[in-house]
Amino acid sequence: MAETALKKFDQPDEVREFPRGRFEIVHLAGVSLGRATYQPGWKWSLHNAPSVGTLLCHAPHTGVVLSGHGVVLYEDGKRLDLLPGQAFYITATPHDSWVEGDEPYVSLHILTGPPTGTEK
Repeated sequence: MAETALKKFDQPDEVREFPRGRFEIVHLAGVSLGRATYQPGWKWSLHNAPSVGTLLCHAPHTGVVLSGHGVVLYEDGKRLDLLPGQAFYITATPHDSWVEGDEPYVSLHILTGPPTGTEK
């Protein structure tokens, strides 16, 4: 049985940084949680795609929006506006995403496997 634990995202177990974004990961009792922070102007296809090697993101994402306004646009044209307080599941269907407006977008992610570096 796991012991009780407290961790802070300000002191994460792992950090992934990329242009206009940061992803902090904490590990607790076999579960990994990630906090994504994207600055205004961040867009997956511009800032993450070059390092991943695909034009669109192919990773699924499950989480909740903490602040800001994120947008997901699937390759078929379906658009999702991600707003504070919304829980989301983004499928592995290829999609782009970006920050809408002039406020940073922050979301909390449940990671079921090793981080891929493509989290939103």
